[in-house]
Amino acid sequence: MNSELGIWLVRSENEALASVLQTQLGGTLYRPWLNIALAQKDQFTTAYRLHRQWIMIAASGIAVRFLGGLAQDKHSDPAVVVLDEAGRFAVSLLAGHEGGANYLAYRVANAIGAVPVITTATEALKPLVVGIGCRKGVPVERIAVAIQHALGKRHINEIREIATIDLKANEPGLLEFCEQYSVPLRVLEHKTVAARAWVTKKSDWVQKNVELPGVCEPCALMANPRGALIVPKLALDGVAVAIVEDNHWIEKT
Repeated sequence: MNSELGIWLVRSENEALASVLQTQLGGTLYRPWLNIALAQKDQFTTAYRLHRQWIMIAASGIAVRFLGGLAQDKHSDPAVVVLDEAGRFAVSLLAGHEGGANYLAYRVANAIGAVPVITTATEALKPLVVGIGCRKGVPVERIAVAIQHALGKRHINEIREIATIDLKANEPGLLEFCEQYSVPLRVLEHKTVAARAWVTKKSDWVQKNVELPGVCEPCALMANPRGALIVPKLALDGVAVAIVEDNHWIEKT
């Protein structure tokens, strides 16, 4: 269990969702309705600094009211991610960088198939999403070479996220690359990608082994739906890379 993580449920109807999160991420569940003698906001105030990270399953308005007056300093405040009760969006609300809420939002999203919502300026200004597909057991060095080759004159620090399918969620080389370069990993469910898979060139090997016409292109495009495919699938030594650039606002200014 991850004692650094607290999972706050506002309503008992969220037990099933919270249970999935706890199974995937660990943490301590809080069921404040069991204590009828104390208001939920007061209970949260008492528990707030017992954990370094929080997942609140609630409306954002409730989370904001609960946090009122608690935040002191971005270097010491616990990270807070708000997850809506339908499990659709994991919002990094407080301590995105220093507290790790941005990465926690990705972990929550990957665990339940939600969309991570990151609003910190540094991430918002990174225009590239890199889609990755790879053979099992490909080492981090080969993944890094393939990504660098696909980037060309662009830089790794322009990458907002790496996107792949759930079959590769625990691929060691891919996880190591993301850790080395501090790039979050976005994991898309196989069935979601299959429903909207589009590729410039179908791969018979991927179709046979993964039951998709391709991985890197649809993952990149789905993770950045308003972006443009600037690097179609590039395969190198067991790693397939595609790059989508988000230039929506740049074009309008």
